[in-house]
Amino acid sequence: MNKNKEKIKIGLIGLGTVGSGVYKTLQSFDNVEITKIAVRNLNKPRNIKGLDNSILTDDAYQVVNDPDIQIVVELAGGLDPAYDLITTAIKNGKHIVTANKELLAKRGEELFNIAEEHNRVVLYEAAIAGGIPIIMPVKTILAGNSINKIEAILNGTTNYILTKMDVEGASYEQVLKEAQELGYAEADPTGDVEGYDAAYKIATLATITFHKRIKIEKVYREGITKIRAEDMKAANDLGYKIKLIASAYLDKQGRADVRVHPMLVSKKATLAHIDYVTNAVSLSGHPVGNVTLSGPGAGEFPTASSVVGDILAISAELGKTEYLLPMMRCQHHKTAETIDITDTENKYYLSINAKNNKGVIGKIGIICADNNISLQSIVQRGVCDNNTADITVITELAREKDIQNAIRQIEQDGNKVNSLIRVQV
Repeated sequence: MNKNKEKIKIGLIGLGTVGSGVYKTLQSFDNVEITKIAVRNLNKPRNIKGLDNSILTDDAYQVVNDPDIQIVVELAGGLDPAYDLITTAIKNGKHIVTANKELLAKRGEELFNIAEEHNRVVLYEAAIAGGIPIIMPVKTILAGNSINKIEAILNGTTNYILTKMDVEGASYEQVLKEAQELGYAEADPTGDVEGYDAAYKIATLATITFHKRIKIEKVYREGITKIRAEDMKAANDLGYKIKLIASAYLDKQGRADVRVHPMLVSKKATLAHIDYVTNAVSLSGHPVGNVTLSGPGAGEFPTASSVVGDILAISAELGKTEYLLPMMRCQHHKTAETIDITDTENKYYLSINAKNNKGVIGKIGIICADNNISLQSIVQRGVCDNNTADITVITELAREKDIQNAIRQIEQDGNKVNSLIRVQV
C-alpha cells in the first residue's frame, strides 16, 4: 500500500470484545488509523498490545464531533445514546459502521433517511450474524434474485443451550447456569433466551432481502425457556432436532410472515446440524435456489471481521466519488404488509399429560378433528406414577387459530398441554 497516502481516520465507540478485535485487526492495515476511542470506564485494564491510552475518552461526543474523523464505528449497542451519537456523526459528515441490531430494527428507517439526506453511508454487516457475510452478498451478488424465504439460526447463546440440552439430556435451567458460568450467556439472558436478539436480526435481514420494511413490533417472538429435556428426547425419537429459528416468508400476495420461535427441524435439514455457538442463514429464491451460509455468529475476531470489512469498503471509496457504495444504501421505502401468527398455517408438535383413562387418545383425536386438525402421528409414551399418560402428537398443516382452540378444549378435560412447538415444513 502507498505509505505516503494520508491515512483515513476512524473513531471507535466501544472497546469491549468486538471493539478490541476491531482495534487489533486494523493494526494490520496501513491506510486506516483509529484516532479516538470512546469507552465507559477510562481506568479499566485492557489487554490490547500497543494501545495508546491518550486516544481514549469517556465522552463519546468527542468522537462524533471530531472534525478529522471520517468513519465512526459504533459498537456500544442499545438505543440511547447510540441513536443520537450516530445521527450527530452523520450530520457532521461522517460515514457509519455499526453492529447495533436493536437500533437498526427499531429506528433503522429514520437512520437511513438521515444518512441519505446527508449523503452518508451506514454499513452493518456485523449486526446480523457476526462473522458470516450476509448483508453485502444479499445486496450485491444475490441482487438479481427474488428471495421469498429465509430460515436462520441467529443467536449463538440459545443454539448453545439447545445443543447442550440435546447432547446431555439436561434441563434448560441446568444448561443456562453452565452457559452463564462459561460466559456464553449474560447474567441477564432475557435478550437472547426470549428471542429478542434474533427478532431484531431477522427484522433487518427480511427488510433488505424483501425490499420492504419489516416493523419490529410485527415480528412474532417466542423464546426457548419452556423447552424441556422431554421435548428434546421426543423430537429425536421422531427424527427432529429442536432449534430456535428466525424465519421470514413472502406469500404470493407479497405479504410477509416474520417470526422467531423454537421449531422441530428434520434431521435431514442443514439447520438441524448447526450446533453450539455457530449461526447459519438459509435463503431460498429464484434463480439461485437454496443457499446456506454458516459460521461464527459472535466473538471478538469473527465479528471484527465483518466490521473491518465494512470499514475497508468505505475507505476504498473515500475521495474517489461523491456518492459512495450506491448498492449498499437503503433502496426501499414501503412497509410490508405482515401476516399475524394467528392467521398462519403450521405443523405442530404437542406434548400432552393426560389422565390415563380408556379412550383418552381417541378423545384428543376427536377434539383435533372438530377443529379441522389432521394428525400425522399420536403416540402414548408411557404412564407416570400419578396414573397420567404422556402423549405426543404431530399434526399435519393446521391453522394457528384452530390449534390454540384445540389446546383450550384438551385442557378443559383436565389434561395439561406441556409443550406446543411448531414443526418445520
